[in-house]
Amino acid sequence: MTSVMSVLAQDPTGLSSPLGRLVVLAGLLASLTLLLRWWWQNRKR
Repeated sequence: MTSVMSVLAQDPTGLSSPLGRLVVLAGLLASLTLLLRWWWQNRKR
């Protein structure tokens, strides 16, 4: 647990870790997909 805390202290965002990048990438993809679906539904009307 101490190693995790030291890593968090060095990098508060956790973006430098592969897991952090994956989480951010997944979030971006999910929001983009939702935005596209919403836009597509509004366009059809």
